[in-house]
Amino acid sequence: MSNDNMNNNTYTYTYTTLLASITQRCEAVGQSHILSHLSDTTISQEDKLSFLQSINDVPLESLADYLKGALEEEDKLQNVDPTNNDADKEVIEPFAGETASTTTSDPAQLASLREAHTRGMKAISNGQVAALLLAGGQGTRLGYNGPKGMYDIGLPSHRTLFQFMAERIKKLGQLSGGGDRTVPFYIMTSPLNHEATTQYFASQNNFGIDVQFFPQGTLPALTPDGKIILETPTSLSLAPDGNGGIYPAMVKHGILSDMKARGIKYIHVFGVDNALVKPADPTFVGYCIQRNADCGNKVLWKTSPDEKVGVVATKDGKPCIVEYSDISKEMSERTDEHGRLVFGAGNICNHFYTLEFLEKEIVPNLGNMYHVARKKVPYYDEELKRTVKPTENNGIKLESFIFDVFPLSHNMAVLDVARVEEFAPVKNPPGSESDSPDTARALFSNVAKEWLRKAGAVLKGDVESDACEVGPLTSYGGEGLEEYMGKEVECPFSI
Repeated sequence: MSNDNMNNNTYTYTYTTLLASITQRCEAVGQSHILSHLSDTTISQEDKLSFLQSINDVPLESLADYLKGALEEEDKLQNVDPTNNDADKEVIEPFAGETASTTTSDPAQLASLREAHTRGMKAISNGQVAALLLAGGQGTRLGYNGPKGMYDIGLPSHRTLFQFMAERIKKLGQLSGGGDRTVPFYIMTSPLNHEATTQYFASQNNFGIDVQFFPQGTLPALTPDGKIILETPTSLSLAPDGNGGIYPAMVKHGILSDMKARGIKYIHVFGVDNALVKPADPTFVGYCIQRNADCGNKVLWKTSPDEKVGVVATKDGKPCIVEYSDISKEMSERTDEHGRLVFGAGNICNHFYTLEFLEKEIVPNLGNMYHVARKKVPYYDEELKRTVKPTENNGIKLESFIFDVFPLSHNMAVLDVARVEEFAPVKNPPGSESDSPDTARALFSNVAKEWLRKAGAVLKGDVESDACEVGPLTSYGGEGLEEYMGKEVECPFSI
C-alpha cells in the first residue's frame, strides 16, 4: 500500500471516529444543529476535520448548567432594588476576616510579618510554593503586536515583563537555598498568544527556571434558549471564558495534578500587567500560611472614596469582591476610628490559594461561576448563506472572574501593601497620564533608587531620572545591596 493510501485511510478513520463521537455528544445535549453543514460537498474535508476537532474541546455536556446558573444570577441581580440602600447595607459589610498591612508602624504587626516572611521562605525552600501568571492578554492597547508579557517598558536593560517575573522567581529560589528551579512557574496563555509566548520562553531557555504553559479556555456564544451559535458553517462563535477560566483550565490541562505530584501546597496567582509584582512573595505567602488561610488577597488601600476599584468586602456573610459601582456614597466614605476607609481594600488581581482549597472547594463548584454577557454575536445566516453582524444583542457569552470563588473560602486573609513599592500597572498607551509604560517605568525607577538609599548609597547625577534599575537577579526585594553602603552611584544606573 502506498503512503498516500495509508494517509488517506488514517484520515478517513480519524474523521469518521470523531464524527461519530461528536454526533452522539451533540444529540445528547440538543446541539445537533452545529453539524448541519458537514454534508456540504463544497466544504473541504480538512475544514470539516478541523471543525470537529474544535468542537471536541467544548464542554458540551456542561453548557446548559453554566447558562442556567448564569441566568439565575442575572435574574437575581435584576430584581434587586438599587434605591433600597438600607437593604444593601444589610447585605454588604466591611471585610470581616484576617487583615494586616506592610505599611503599618505597629511594632508587633511588623514583627509578625517578619516571621511570616521567614515562614514563606521555608515553604519555598521546601518546594511547596508555585507561582501562576495570568498572561492571556495582548499588547494591543500599548501599540504592541504580541503578548503583553513580551512588552519592554523602556528600562536600561530592556527586559520584558515576562523576563522581570521569571528572573524574580529565579532569584527567590536562590535566596531560599533551593536553587533556580525551586519555584515552578505556571503561565496561563490564551489561544491568541499561546504559540508566541511559548516560543519566546523557548528562545530564552525559559530564563533558567521551571516553566509550564497552559491555554485559557473558550466557550461558545449561545442563543437565549441555549443553542450554540455558528459563525460560519464550520466554526463556532467562541470567546474567552474570563480570567475565572483559570480554574477549569487548570483541571483540563492537568495543572492541579502536576502541582499535587510535585508536593505544591500553596499557589500565588497574579496578572501580567504589573511591572513591580513580586512572584511567590514570601511575606504574602507566609502571612496566609501563618493565618491558616485557604485563600488570600493582596490589596492596595484606596487613596480616596471615589477611586474606581473593586474592594474586598463581606456579602451575605461571605468574603467577596464588590465593585465600586455597587457601594453607596455613604459606604465608600465610611472610615474607622483611625480615619481609614472601611471599604478600602482595593483589588489588584493578586491572590493566594492552598491546593486543598482549589481541589475541594473550587473544582466541585465550577458550574456555578459563570455570568451572562449579552452581546452582538456574528452568526451564520442560513438563508443569506453568509455571516451577519447583528445591530442588536442576539447572543449570550458566558464569562467568569477569578474572584468569583472568594465566597467559597472558609478563612480568607487580606494583606495591604505599599502602592509605590508593589504596583506599577501597564495598561494604557505610552503618554497616558496613568497606568502606562511611562508611569510604570517611573515607579520602577523610584523603587530602585529607594533600595539603594536604604542600603546607604549616595545618589548623584540625574536623581530624577526614570531610567534607574536594580535588576531582579541582583535583588528580589531590596536585599543584597550592602556593597553600595557609603558609595556614590551615578543616576541613571542599571545594576
